[in-house]
Amino acid sequence: MNHLSLIIKREYFTKVKNKSFVIMTFLSPLIMIALISVVAYLAQLNTNKKRTISILDQSGLFTEVFENTDNTTYNYTNDATVEEAKAIVKEDEQYGLLYIGKGNLDTVGETVRFYSEDSPSLTVISSLENKIERKLRDLKLVANGLNAEEIKAAKANVSILQESFDGQKSSKIDNILKLAFGGIAGYLLFMFIIIYGNMIMRSVIEEKTSRIIEIIISSVKPIQLMMGKIIGTSLAGVTQFAIWIVLLAILSTVVSIVFGIDLTAAQGQQQELIQQAMDSSTMQNEISLAIQSFQNLPIANLIIAFLFFFIGGYLLYSSLYAAIGAAVDNETDTQQFMLPILMPLILAVYVGVFTVIEDPHGTVSTIFSFIPFTSPVVMLMRIPFGVPMWQQVVSLLLLVGTFTLTVWFAAKIYRVGILMYGKKPSYKSLMKWLKY
Repeated sequence: MNHLSLIIKREYFTKVKNKSFVIMTFLSPLIMIALISVVAYLAQLNTNKKRTISILDQSGLFTEVFENTDNTTYNYTNDATVEEAKAIVKEDEQYGLLYIGKGNLDTVGETVRFYSEDSPSLTVISSLENKIERKLRDLKLVANGLNAEEIKAAKANVSILQESFDGQKSSKIDNILKLAFGGIAGYLLFMFIIIYGNMIMRSVIEEKTSRIIEIIISSVKPIQLMMGKIIGTSLAGVTQFAIWIVLLAILSTVVSIVFGIDLTAAQGQQQELIQQAMDSSTMQNEISLAIQSFQNLPIANLIIAFLFFFIGGYLLYSSLYAAIGAAVDNETDTQQFMLPILMPLILAVYVGVFTVIEDPHGTVSTIFSFIPFTSPVVMLMRIPFGVPMWQQVVSLLLLVGTFTLTVWFAAKIYRVGILMYGKKPSYKSLMKWLKY
């Protein structure tokens, strides 16, 4: 198998030294950071916008409701009529006029209007509505002889703690973390297969059309050549992926320091809501539960299973991509063979999203976590919920066995198809090649 290592090295260095590969490796993070920076900068401009809102409260119920913030200033114009207030707002180019008409506690809400030159921000309108609703609720409680503060203090928050019969505790946050890990793992595998599977297929087509393969195949077994291409391209993909992560981290830091743009900053109203949530005891309790939930995850099992199923699933589909590349002369002819490959992947994602979330140990989830063409995605989404080790081992053995069988079939197609030119292949011709 000495030829295999040579092919892997050749394929790897051919890929990483390719001009387009190098350019896209360094250009992609730059483009991504540039787009994120532009969006963050525009959001920052929107956040820093100073707004002045005039309040015309003819009911006299909301005199202490609207307090100035860093970005919004409220001016009360209770001595003016509606038309006069509109004229003042328009002349001073203020953001808008909030009008509250006369009425009792039951009808005053129907008199509220907001006048502005342009369509107002949804966040601003929601903030104004919340302030008015809270004040009206408190006033109605007082009118009915109730103490608003005592009612607020009597409010109870219930979070049902979950515990297995073995005494293992969990909560709703546990399920969110488990779904997040499973979803990210499945998505990474899906995208890696699509991107680098196509790279393997194009590599085979390029060598086939350039006739270089005729020289190589004379001294190398087809299965060695195919596996060398798969492994070499995969290593190039891992290298590119690692460079992207490092560059994104460096560029994010540079943009934040040099240009003062916080790429993760929330907007003004959102910052207020986040700060209020962080100050509440309920949110602090939720954060402590989230930390505890993360510690309860089977981290070692998740990492090991992710590596094995990720590698197994990728190699399984890569062999199919290589076989397709050997069977055709150009990328146009690959379309008829792509659907049977993509369908199991798409099905796995849908099964994971719609069944694992609801019942990770149900019949559908369990069955699809054993089917080799869907198990890499579905099993990775099930494992955080606690899958017995024997199921993981059986699923992995089935995946490895199917990969071995698929490589054998793909190698037979590869052996014949790599030397076929000028003939558009069909499923019937592929079945004939398997018999050779």
